[in-house]
Amino acid sequence: MPTGGPTRGDAWQLARTAGMTQPGIARFEAGGTVPTIPVLERLARALDADLVVRLAPRSPAA
Repeated sequence: MPTGGPTRGDAWQLARTAGMTQPGIARFEAGGTVPTIPVLERLARALDADLVVRLAPRSPAA
């Protein structure tokens, strides 16, 4: 029965499509490393998605 969440196989396929390793994907998922913009671009292409980076003004200090 599908759980609805990503599986180890999904991470392996994403890594393969993005030209990365599955352990590299796992480190991002676990919060062990922060991906760079170029890595995010590769992941976006692998997911057939657009990477959008948006800057917004900071809220005034309280």
